[in-house]
Amino acid sequence: MPNIKSQKDRVVQAKKENLHNRTVKSNLKTVIKKANIAISDGSADADKTVVAAVSAIGKAGSKGVLHKNTAARKISKLMKKANAAKA
Repeated sequence: MPNIKSQKDRVVQAKKENLHNRTVKSNLKTVIKKANIAISDGSADADKTVVAAVSAIGKAGSKGVLHKNTAARKISKLMKKANAAKA
């Protein structure tokens, strides 16, 4: 445990940020899974779920929860699958 006040504060902040990042990542996994299921089922609302997933991934990338290249890779993979299902 740190003795310096600023480092004690950083420990608290790190825990809070870690909890937030875990929540966002967990939600991302759920949204991506729903989009993949919608694509594979060929449901009518597949476009909406894909757009929601892309939005969530992009937001996580811009906020620093995911690295920007990781976010781009996930979006690319999802869009590639969605476009292949349409064709």
